[in-house]
Amino acid sequence: MRLFIGIPVHEESWVKELLATVQGTGADIKLVEPQNVHITLAFLGEVWDDRVGLVKESLDELNFSPFKIGFKGLGAFPSVSRPRVVWVGITEGFNELKRIRSSLVKSLTSRRIRVEEEQFVPHLTLGRVKGPRGVLELAKLISEMADKEFGEEEVREVTLFRSTLTPKPHIRSSS
Repeated sequence: MRLFIGIPVHEESWVKELLATVQGTGADIKLVEPQNVHITLAFLGEVWDDRVGLVKESLDELNFSPFKIGFKGLGAFPSVSRPRVVWVGITEGFNELKRIRSSLVKSLTSRRIRVEEEQFVPHLTLGRVKGPRGVLELAKLISEMADKEFGEEEVREVTLFRSTLTPKPHIRSSS
């Protein structure tokens, strides 16, 4: 199974509005479905069925108090001028997310579950740019919304997701 661990975002109203605004640029972008928007903490990739219990054990060990995350600013990886991934930044709760990820990685590694190594920058992915159409308009929107406040949400859960590759982004099935 293709798995990742993340935090679901339950407040969809501002997400839907923002996705529609991004789509309005005419950019060639594959947007995440509003109900599938999440913050990825650890991408595990393909995990054998007999190892999923170990992943769940690591999740069960996770200990944190509910905390707020604040969403602010539109951005792009690797850069605004060459966007491949369009995201919303996280201000409040940034350090808590990093601490939770660090704890997860340590626990998973101790169980010999591989976590894809990458520099962890907490963010909310909105979509992946597929081609050059509309990139200038998209870059302009990203620049205009670089400091925009989108809202906040309380984090109460960390979830194991199964990702199914389809023409649409992540299909969520929490475990």
